[in-house]
Amino acid sequence: MLTDNADLLIIGGGLGGVAAARAALTLGRRVILTESGDWLGGQLTGQAVPPDEHPWIEGEHVSAGYRELRGRIRDFYRRNHPLTPEARADEHLNPGQGFVSALCHEPRVAALVLEEMVSPWLSSGALTLLRGVTPVAAARDGDRVTSVTVRDRSGAETVLRGDVVLDATELGDLLELAGVPHVIGAESKAETGELHALDRADPLDQQAITWCAAVEYCPGESHVIPEPAGYARWRDTADPRWPGSQLSWNDVHPITLEERHRPLFAGAPADAVTGAERDLWHYRRIVARRHFDHTFAGGDVTLINWPHVDYWELPLLGVDAGTRRRAVAEARELTLSFVHWMQTAAPRSDGGTGYPELRLRGDVLGTDDGLAREPYIRESRRIRAAFTVTEAHIGRAMRGRGAGSEIFPDSVGIGYYRIDLHPSTSGRSYVDIASYPFQIPLGALVPTSVSNLLPANKNIGTTHITNGAYRLHPVEWSIGEAAGALAAYCLEAGRSPAQVHADPADVRKLQDLLGESLGVPLAWPDEIRRHGGSGEPDE
Repeated sequence: MLTDNADLLIIGGGLGGVAAARAALTLGRRVILTESGDWLGGQLTGQAVPPDEHPWIEGEHVSAGYRELRGRIRDFYRRNHPLTPEARADEHLNPGQGFVSALCHEPRVAALVLEEMVSPWLSSGALTLLRGVTPVAAARDGDRVTSVTVRDRSGAETVLRGDVVLDATELGDLLELAGVPHVIGAESKAETGELHALDRADPLDQQAITWCAAVEYCPGESHVIPEPAGYARWRDTADPRWPGSQLSWNDVHPITLEERHRPLFAGAPADAVTGAERDLWHYRRIVARRHFDHTFAGGDVTLINWPHVDYWELPLLGVDAGTRRRAVAEARELTLSFVHWMQTAAPRSDGGTGYPELRLRGDVLGTDDGLAREPYIRESRRIRAAFTVTEAHIGRAMRGRGAGSEIFPDSVGIGYYRIDLHPSTSGRSYVDIASYPFQIPLGALVPTSVSNLLPANKNIGTTHITNGAYRLHPVEWSIGEAAGALAAYCLEAGRSPAQVHADPADVRKLQDLLGESLGVPLAWPDEIRRHGGSGEPDE
């Protein structure tokens, strides 16, 4: 059995893991970073989700590292793609012109860019990157995690050690392996005091997962896939939260829960809240043909991450391995069934049924079958933290009109998204409610029972409710940066994360490090904090 050690051991190569590694490396630390697949980037790449971001993302209200990531993605297209002169000159180039984000792009491009962003440290040896390995065990000595054992695809195991260990996995795997107290599913009102919490806690109430896919529109061609084995099940199954089968152009508005009709192409009714047309094709389009000149042989490509392919039958956490495997397999089957339905049975906007000209494009996702490399995970195990962010800290309805989010003196970053919970595995429908632009408190990164393990993904001290706002791309990046910087600071100062959190002088030094060395903003301008971001009038 092989062994290796470093200052920081980071398990998980998603956005949080990469951001944590870059922060610690920038601050002079040696890092081991592991990734279960082949691509870095997690939800942005292997899970194939274009970035969900806030309205101020193009300005100064984002960390320098995340700004660099976005700039490098745009530069990649300018350097390598046959853009039109207009597209090349666009400072805010949106390669796909999808309206969900100002930067809809191919997941494979983000994977290549993230490789560039860690390349200098790989060359110097300061960063050791292990791909295709998953954690299978963690050892503790008292309140310290002393090692993590990872297993590669051949079954060979390696013992990894770090002075500080970061859990950047998609499901908070180290929390379970290391016996770190944590929460899964939904807490109760009695526990959190939240307006939208359940009356009774339900650990198996977990957000739907989604197995994303990419399709190109190829007029005059036929690319119909074979009928999936479970196609009839998904075609004929109705859910009380849904207007009939998920294999349809109908869904429900996530805020009003009213039924709505959204066909594939333009002509869909305007959104009741924003007034914008919401046809599915332009929702998450990642390649816009109009941006490319005559030498570009392809067409439009869109990313299927739509409510119609949300899988909510079975949870991933708190169940046995067989149930988890079944959930993942059924999520894939649902997405393939929806693609087959679109190709063969979907009502067309121009009359008739079926769009056989839709071609699965696994090449932009790094797969052969047209689906993403991994399912999109919205919810993780969450640490029992020194401080837990609740709806009372960020929710508009709970805090009141114009109150803004809670100001955290120990802020280590900022973020914003609505509290957006997809339908759950316990039968709950959407919980999509307005929030204020918020801060990331240091206390939410500090576990209560271990002294050298830190969360660096969706596994921080949030609730089931507030996870819905803290789980998106730029927030995960900021969580990772804060965890990496905190680990580096602890090693330099000879302090534990809990000691740093308890000492205002240490907190200020860490905040100075984040701001001056990493370019991390720690607070919103008061006008944005109090009034920004809902897309609606204040309640």
